[in-house]
Amino acid sequence: MGMDRHMDQRPGRMGRRSFLDYLFGTGLAALAGAMLYPILHYLVPPKVKEVTASSVVAAKAGDLAPNAGKIVAFGGKPAIVLRTPEGEVRAFTAVCTHLACTVQYRADFKHVWCACHDGHYDLHGQVLAGPPPRPLEEFKVTVKDDDVIISRG
Repeated sequence: MGMDRHMDQRPGRMGRRSFLDYLFGTGLAALAGAMLYPILHYLVPPKVKEVTASSVVAAKAGDLAPNAGKIVAFGGKPAIVLRTPEGEVRAFTAVCTHLACTVQYRADFKHVWCACHDGHYDLHGQVLAGPPPRPLEEFKVTVKDDDVIISRG
């Protein structure tokens, strides 16, 4: 004739044990979140605004001798500005298409060279020899007054 204790509770009411289990679970979840957030925040790299200059004054025309080149920063990456032996000014990305080493102008070769794995590019950025799979990206060159301005195509 004894009534079961659980039948005594009204529907929709939470018992003391359920309430304590709920509080404990919520507290653990909050603690885990408080610990994981800084770890995840550290592991996920921040979004960095990429420097995207559309043009830059790379050199003074008078300072760029024939059969010479110069490395300059362009949009956060190196670029090479060169004057051909015939006197024409050209510009390319200075990042080798093989393994992203910085290329340089070699006056003795009269072309662009990558020291990392002996890659060679002609004065139009085309691959002459070595492991580079693609030509160098060429930039537009404008000479205004004495400024050599390079810009993306």
